[in-house]
Amino acid sequence: MQNSLNTRSMIFTLYGDYIRHYGNEIWIGSLIRLLEQFGHNEQAVRAAISRMNKQGWIASRKEGNKSFYYLTPRGIRRMDEAANRIFKLQPDVWDGKWYMFTYTIPEEKRSIRDELRKELLWSGFGLLANSFWISPNNLKEQMKELVAKYEIEEYVHFFTASYEGPHENAKLVQECWDLRDINARYDEFIKTYSQKYVIDKNKIDKGEMTDGECFVERTKLVHEYRKFLFVDPGLPEELLPADWLGSHAASLFSDYYKALALPASRFFESIYKEGNELHKKDKEYDVFNHPLMQEQK
Repeated sequence: MQNSLNTRSMIFTLYGDYIRHYGNEIWIGSLIRLLEQFGHNEQAVRAAISRMNKQGWIASRKEGNKSFYYLTPRGIRRMDEAANRIFKLQPDVWDGKWYMFTYTIPEEKRSIRDELRKELLWSGFGLLANSFWISPNNLKEQMKELVAKYEIEEYVHFFTASYEGPHENAKLVQECWDLRDINARYDEFIKTYSQKYVIDKNKIDKGEMTDGECFVERTKLVHEYRKFLFVDPGLPEELLPADWLGSHAASLFSDYYKALALPASRFFESIYKEGNELHKKDKEYDVFNHPLMQEQK
């Protein structure tokens, strides 16, 4: 099961970083070949893709005896939201407001309540009190989507407010998120990937890394950095400590990502072109300058 979960997570990474730029669709045979680079076998890939299908992230279509899997509208929204957060190199400017979400979901709908909690944490909400979630980011659309998805209109309320004390806004942050722990994770990422970046960039400059090796390293990089989506709420700069390492980690990620970009994409296309249609590639997609990899003004 653990291997299946790991495979599923890697498939999400491939859809987010590659497949979404190629018409959101891939032949299962190509996906299996790509995942082989990371030690995932055909059985694990098929099990993971089946699970993602049942969960509504992807759908399938047949063409002859070939099965193609593409992102559903829900999957596309999740990938877009994730990409916006992954490739945002600087925190947003805060409007000074808090966005709040509260619910009283009955016990017979406990499974929905558990799923909702996971979704709220992923979106960056913090738990201030029992079933009372807050965020300094404008997540109104995400809230509306969650309410519609789980059909819980009669059990929820969401509203916007300003904090009037008796403490500072920093006290709310302290109660909802462990920034010290998140900063320690960024520190670990920086220490690990600063060294890998220097070594790999030197190898690339000397022509000592194959396209396949660059593909593996870039996918692993995105896969590891993507984990911060589950722990970092993406707080605005005004609410972050002076020694915050998130922006440093983001810059390192950007530099390393770009160094691996061209050979990694060449390898992906060499696999993808067998059984898929390269003409579906987004004409605006630039492997060196990701459309979302822009510093915030």
